[in-house]
Amino acid sequence: QVQLRESGGGSVPVGGSLRLSCAVSGFEISTGCWGWYRQAPGKEREGISITNFKGNSVYSDSVRGRFTASSGRDILYLQMSSLKPEDTGLYYCATSPEKLCWFGLKASPGHMESWGQGTQVNVSS
Repeated sequence: QVQLRESGGGSVPVGGSLRLSCAVSGFEISTGCWGWYRQAPGKEREGISITNFKGNSVYSDSVRGRFTASSGRDILYLQMSSLKPEDTGLYYCATSPEKLCWFGLKASPGHMESWGQGTQVNVSS
C-alpha cells in the first residue's frame, strides 16, 4: 500500500521560497511516475510537474523556471522560488506505477493512483 505524506507548506511573502517534501512508502520512486499538484480555492486541481522513472521532469507553464522537482531515498521534493500570489493553494504529491508518465502532465491527475493529504502554501503580497 502506497502512503504519501506532504510537509513544508506555510506562509511566505511574494518572491519568497519554500521547499515541499513528500515522504513515500510502498512505492519505489525509480520504477514509476510521480508528480506534484495544487488546488486553489474554487479551482480544479492543476498539475505542476510529473517525473518519470528516469528522473525526467515536465513542468507546467505557470511554474517552469521557478519550481524544481527532485527526489531522494523515499522522499520527493518540490523546490519553489520566486513565489507569486497565484501559487497559493493546497499542494499534493501523487504516484503512479506507469514508468514513462505516458499520459502527460495535463491528463495525469486522472492516472495517478495514490495521493497525499496535501500541504497548504499561502503567498501574500
